[in-house]
Amino acid sequence: MTDPAAFALGELTLRGRVMPASNATFVGDVDGLEVVYKPIRGERPLWDFPDESLAGREVAAYELSAATGWDVVPPTILREGPHGPGMVQLWQHTDPEQSAVDIVPAGEVPSGWCHVFDGLDAQDQPVALVHEDSTALRRMAVFDVVANNADRKGGHVLEMASGHRYGVDHGLTFHTEPKLRTVLWGWAGRPLLADEVAVLERLVGELTGALGDRLAELVTDEEVAATAARCRALLSAGGLPSPSGEWPAIPWPPF
Repeated sequence: MTDPAAFALGELTLRGRVMPASNATFVGDVDGLEVVYKPIRGERPLWDFPDESLAGREVAAYELSAATGWDVVPPTILREGPHGPGMVQLWQHTDPEQSAVDIVPAGEVPSGWCHVFDGLDAQDQPVALVHEDSTALRRMAVFDVVANNADRKGGHVLEMASGHRYGVDHGLTFHTEPKLRTVLWGWAGRPLLADEVAVLERLVGELTGALGDRLAELVTDEEVAATAARCRALLSAGGLPSPSGEWPAIPWPPF
């Protein structure tokens, strides 16, 4: 995996802009490495997340991912760019032949996949939202619970040719209040696996040490404490959560 230091200092040259993105998002390169750049000044204000905090949350998500050892989030840093300071993340080339989250006809969930919910498509035909039952995607689901990810859309899952799955767009994370909105509910209620328990137990300790110190430079002390509390709550429950019904469980749109 590329060390974030490799694109921390060189000149960031922009090559284009991702137009459908909610916040200003550019693609460019630093010393031959392709990157995504989201300047803080291009963040759209949100009622429940402090202004100019999304870039820091993206970097905090990378730091948490690195601590798990699961490589959920691509290398991500804060640095200066052509439009001021912002989040810079290593670009990932996905496999267009793979899809980890999909829409299928209702009642036709593929073998090895998990059912999330049923609905109607644009032609009022019954369909189901499904996702693969893979180790990489399940680890992302556990990561999202810990990070309190409020925006895990299907399009925020990157399918790599190796079978690995990266998660991107983590600006809406680490809130102190429950905010989990995700398309990865297929493991709801299932017991934690042994390796997941081991990682959560380790995170509880690290969040009161060096990891907590790193996150506290990017999010608030209260949000760091809430992250540790979510780890403890997961361990106490012994399984992945189910939607509570107290807030929307699925981001909109789901892709």
